[in-house]
Amino acid sequence: MSIDQNTPTAASAGDAADGIGDGTVSGAEIVLTDVVKRYPGQKAAAVDGLTLTIPAGEIVMFVGPSGCGKTTSLKMINRLIEPTSGTITIDGVDVRQQSENELRRRIGYVIQGGSLFPHMTVERNIAVVPKLLGWDADRIRERVTELLDLVGLDPERYRGRYPRELSGGQQQRVGVARGLAADPPVILMDEPFGAVDPITRQRLQDELLSIQRELGKTIVCVTHDIDEAIKLGDRILLLREGAHIAQYDTPEAVLATPADDFVADFVGAGSALKALSLARVGDVELVHPVTARIGEDVAEVRRRAEAAGERSVVVLDERGRPVGWPFLRQLRGSSIVRPEGDLVDVDMRATLNDALDTMLSSSHGGVIVTGDRNQFLGVVDFASVTDHVRALEAER
Repeated sequence: MSIDQNTPTAASAGDAADGIGDGTVSGAEIVLTDVVKRYPGQKAAAVDGLTLTIPAGEIVMFVGPSGCGKTTSLKMINRLIEPTSGTITIDGVDVRQQSENELRRRIGYVIQGGSLFPHMTVERNIAVVPKLLGWDADRIRERVTELLDLVGLDPERYRGRYPRELSGGQQQRVGVARGLAADPPVILMDEPFGAVDPITRQRLQDELLSIQRELGKTIVCVTHDIDEAIKLGDRILLLREGAHIAQYDTPEAVLATPADDFVADFVGAGSALKALSLARVGDVELVHPVTARIGEDVAEVRRRAEAAGERSVVVLDERGRPVGWPFLRQLRGSSIVRPEGDLVDVDMRATLNDALDTMLSSSHGGVIVTGDRNQFLGVVDFASVTDHVRALEAER
């Protein structure tokens, strides 16, 4: 298969739209043309003539070996690093035609650990850019509420907390909310999930996919992890030293037809197994267990579950979001209450590998699947995943 290394195909644009739920795109196209960054005293350019089109509404993952220029390329988009030569446009406007402050207020920026201001509450951290833009207090408070809900944090519980009172994953969620605060068309992310444990990383990746499905931003993300690039990217930009493009294509194409030995070596020997990670939970037929709402009569819930031959129920809150998955023997009192502890679920765009990993820590032999704004969709179980994997292997 032959593909222009710098321009997305019609097929890839369609794939991107499919990943955004209703097809809404609020992002902007980014075009880099012959961009060079040369540091004083260095013989070779850090970025040597990078030409690239990033389509509106896509997630594009920058990957490559250390020192290849991926972070430098990212930071030139919002002029945290100034290009030596070449042009970068966002929605057709040259970034150097705007002041640095004006430009950065229109581009969300999320880095490892969230980089929150420790002396500010969660609400004040998220409100930084809206305040600079002159938003009034009511509008800012409304926006903070909306964004905390979007990233899966209860607004009333978390808005007044300080960063030191949050876990690493919660800090990263607030960092994403801050990046989205002024509704920018472009979000830049530099190793955003690199400092958290694997389970939290998976949940944050799922959160990002859910947010992108709803908002359709243009997201450019630097990662060292090819598996993360495969999971999140509509397209993957694989760079050699000097930010020379080795391959710029869909994850499917990078895995199936690597451009050369460099790409094949970087992807790794397990590319056939990695291809299985392209399969998403949403591709598998879901099971629909008995559900119960908080406040519902326990006796009625038991009767419904036992009639269906089930030993557990999925508890939903008033907005249809799963909050627990108790066994019938764990139900106490006369009415259903919110179960204690955090519920582990996966987004519909999570990979089957993620789903299987999550199931290993579950006593239910399955995992709850959520969609936009964490709405309950159903359960994926071992049988449905293994049947789907066998079908994929047979096709290959």
